[in-house]
Amino acid sequence: MDTKILLENGTNELEILEFLLGDRHYGINVAKVREIITYQEVTPVPHAHPSIEGIFMPRGTMITAVDLKSCLQMGESKPGGLFIITNFNSLDLAFHVDSVLGIQRVSWADIMKPSATIANVEDGVSTGIVKKGDKLVIILDFEKIIADINPEIAIKVADVEALAGRSRIDVPLLIAEDSALLNKLIVQSLETAGYTHLTHTENGQQAWDLICKWKEEGTLKQNVQCVITDIEMPVMDGHHLTKLIKTDENLKDLMVVIFSSMINDDLRRKGEQLGADAQLTKPEIGSLVSTVDKLLGVVC
Repeated sequence: MDTKILLENGTNELEILEFLLGDRHYGINVAKVREIITYQEVTPVPHAHPSIEGIFMPRGTMITAVDLKSCLQMGESKPGGLFIITNFNSLDLAFHVDSVLGIQRVSWADIMKPSATIANVEDGVSTGIVKKGDKLVIILDFEKIIADINPEIAIKVADVEALAGRSRIDVPLLIAEDSALLNKLIVQSLETAGYTHLTHTENGQQAWDLICKWKEEGTLKQNVQCVITDIEMPVMDGHHLTKLIKTDENLKDLMVVIFSSMINDDLRRKGEQLGADAQLTKPEIGSLVSTVDKLLGVVC
């Protein structure tokens, strides 16, 4: 997979790799994909989750193979097909699919919310839906899929337990995270660490609308002094949100922390070019707290 296919900074677009499971169309953000390889025999892992097929070591790197059909309650995959090799949440994973159809570019603004379109198991593990001709492509929430297999992979909540009991920190933070699970865990972790003035939104557009409202009211500093944003979100992604903030003369001093499972070399450079004050990889919630403390000059 050629990572140079990644889009220009802050365009609010993404490129998805479309693939098939049976006759159903799914997608994954290209930024998560390292390569696509033909199916390889894997070694089963004792006592593993039922959706874990096993492990294998292409070119000396141990990779965990995940049966995507099993995750979506579509039965078990048979030997054959392809592995989509990914890297996110600092994990190397191979998702077993039947075939790959290609790459398409879409705007986050054109992605429909899953709950308005589907009402089954996919509703809980979908980032959104793209209409392509007469068919629907379901963009899967791979972080949620992996979190269902092992919740501690999603956010290392235990990392902030030692921060419990800190003094109350009344510095306002704004969180933009579309995953209901991760949004809740981030809020809980920040509250455990003493941050009590939190506003959380489901995507960059909701966060941006609030920022604009507070700016117009003259209450920006009272309502937000640091934005914590995911990258991959419907309607408006985190890179576009960062760009809007950092190119506004009245907002450019507002701290922005990108907290995403997709921080790799290419995306880190993007974040730097857009002016992000810090970039952290999920699931390191402890590092997120310490970084926010440092940016805001909080001493506990």
